[in-house]
Amino acid sequence: MNTFRPFLLILIAALLCSRLPATAKPKWFADAIWYQVFPERFCNGDKTNDPVRASLKDTWPYLIPAAWQPSPWTSDWYKLQPWEQDGRDFYVHAQLRRYGGDIQGILDKLDYLKDLGVNTLYLNPVFESPSLHKYGATLYHHIDKHFGPDPAADLALFTTEDPGDPATWKWSTADKLFLELIRQVHRRAMRIIIDGVFNHVGIPFWAFQRARKEGPTSPFAKWFDIHRWDNPATVEDEFEYRGWAGVKGLPEFRKDDEGPHPEAKRHMHAIVKRWMDPNGDGDPSDGIDGWRLDVAAEVPIAFWHELRGWVTEINPDAYLTGEIWWEDYRSHKLKNAAPWLANAFDGVMNYRFTDAVLRFANEECKPASAAEFLGALRRIEDDYGYPKVLEVQNLLDSHDVARLGSAVMNPEARLDHDANVKGRPDYRTGPPNREARQKLKFMATLQFLLPGAPYIYYGTEAGMWGADDPDCRKPMLWPEIKYDDEAFLPTQERRSPVRVAFDTELHQFYQSLCRIRRKSAVWRRGDFQILFTSERWFAFRRKLGTEEAVVVVNAGRTAVGAPVQKFLAEGDKVQSLSSPTHPKRAESVAGFEVDPWGIVILQLM
Repeated sequence: MNTFRPFLLILIAALLCSRLPATAKPKWFADAIWYQVFPERFCNGDKTNDPVRASLKDTWPYLIPAAWQPSPWTSDWYKLQPWEQDGRDFYVHAQLRRYGGDIQGILDKLDYLKDLGVNTLYLNPVFESPSLHKYGATLYHHIDKHFGPDPAADLALFTTEDPGDPATWKWSTADKLFLELIRQVHRRAMRIIIDGVFNHVGIPFWAFQRARKEGPTSPFAKWFDIHRWDNPATVEDEFEYRGWAGVKGLPEFRKDDEGPHPEAKRHMHAIVKRWMDPNGDGDPSDGIDGWRLDVAAEVPIAFWHELRGWVTEINPDAYLTGEIWWEDYRSHKLKNAAPWLANAFDGVMNYRFTDAVLRFANEECKPASAAEFLGALRRIEDDYGYPKVLEVQNLLDSHDVARLGSAVMNPEARLDHDANVKGRPDYRTGPPNREARQKLKFMATLQFLLPGAPYIYYGTEAGMWGADDPDCRKPMLWPEIKYDDEAFLPTQERRSPVRVAFDTELHQFYQSLCRIRRKSAVWRRGDFQILFTSERWFAFRRKLGTEEAVVVVNAGRTAVGAPVQKFLAEGDKVQSLSSPTHPKRAESVAGFEVDPWGIVILQLM
């Protein structure tokens, strides 16, 4: 039986073998190297606009301590600040914290991002909202006042408008600074998309408040799923409505098979036009380059088809990507996004890729074999087709899951499962050790060499770690800033201090991956063919025109000798040999080894 196993694995690899057709032409989306910015936690470029107590009204946990103040950017993440010493646990206060990240901070760091090598930014919501994450909007047509240079002036400007009438809309100081950000991004030959949250809003959202105040006869009452109205004759507040996922802080739009109410959609259409062509001259170059659409599977697909038409009319080159993930959370089954990709979206946050990589490269108890991993990739390709599979966002972490730096230290926690420190006190909250760090580099290299657009969550390249939300949303690490050690646990017990600092070596590693991706289109647009499969290692080929490369991948704990004759075709000549995971001098092609958690690239000529 053991002698038959290698033959069986090779046969499986042959059955999985795929070669993407070279006829279809991907758009710029295939060339993207994504970088996700969580604005409130990226960089505080202007300390004069930091949030104030009043700006936290009407967002969870619906309380504002009397001594509340913005949190120090450099403070120990789990340590409670003086204003937090009120008996409530860390997780309540984590939602009340504001660190002051803003649009100026993003502007200040554009050259850092350009130097890193990324070329496309995705910003979590930036619209006016009391929440730290901005997924509960107050206004869609204004950038949050505390992201701009003059919150007081912007707040006064809001009162001069009718939010329901675009003819009355003006440009706030925060709006103008955001338009400058778009200009500066484009000046650097980069692109930018923002979060479109069209499923739900915040409690202060203007139309929701109008509906509540005006009652069942309000023209805005039909925008929302209101179950019961308040009786003014009673002391109690009987007002009840549907909140997203049962969260009352996020009132959900009422929807039928065509999506939200027609008047709500008309408002959303005006929002799309405002941010995609700000001056309305028909030239979209002064606007955003697309949208990431939140909880996309919970909105009727007919609406996304309609929004696709709006977007294409303004900018046919714009990118739409959707948050499509769990079909069955308990059984770890992720959705097939093909229906959304067919006619509505250009891409998707490819959590199927995330799960496949983590199961293959991170799990230790029952890791997926190379054949199982490649089978998962093949199913994605079969479902999404070409060139879509080149244009999806291949991510390894985000604002909704544990950071990669923590995932590698907690391999028993599956994607988006069991990574909450409150629920699992044994979850390891420190930085990756040596072996885990090598696994991180291994997975990131796969992300940059396999089909699909690589996606970096802010700070992963700087060495940040953190469990699931809220711990994955710490303030960004910057090389010029000195940070406090992490010396506390969420329980406020002390731990051995852990140094917190910008990781220069990991940053340089990510720079090198970006250079590899930018230097050769074979990684961005090339065919993909599986050549050889063993239990914990495999080889594949990427080809585009006359350019070809063979990649050997070893997810095992021991080095493997690569049998070159198994995956080099007759006539193949190796121009160079390199290892992104283990930089080394050139070796003999005939006898090279692939290190544990290692990847070797054979550039052909």
